[in-house]
Amino acid sequence: MSASTPAVAALDQAGVEYAVHGYDHDRRSTDYGAEAVEAMAERGFEADRIFKTLVVDLGGRFGVAVVPVPCKLSLKAVAKALGASKAVMADAARVQRMTGYVLGGVSPVGQKVALPTVVDETAILWDTILCSAGRRGLEIELSLDDLVAVTGSTVAAIAAE
Repeated sequence: MSASTPAVAALDQAGVEYAVHGYDHDRRSTDYGAEAVEAMAERGFEADRIFKTLVVDLGGRFGVAVVPVPCKLSLKAVAKALGASKAVMADAARVQRMTGYVLGGVSPVGQKVALPTVVDETAILWDTILCSAGRRGLEIELSLDDLVAVTGSTVAAIAAE
């Protein structure tokens, strides 16, 4: 499985350490996070270590939230973390145009338009976390420090309790 995606290219260019983990994506699946969790669990990765990338509309400007797959995103918390009064989930077509990635393959790294990004604070619990590598069925494993450095993200409590 080729790992050539804008996310991988951005990590290579930044010179950070990472690993790519591929799995067979079921084209019938629409629960991309659950599929990634199941595939990575077979390799010994805990569900809370696998993060999903969500794009939010902050009232005309956009941002990225990176949260563990089993968690829901707190729209109120992500809005606050990104300096907005309110956040709603961004329109799927707009997400694909802005990021250059298909849904289920949106990576916080290597997006067409660099968006302000916030990673849930639970990422500090792990030496490395996994997030999409820019394609369904492809995950990148990297440290939180490297993810923050490459994306310019902040870390905050944005998962819903």
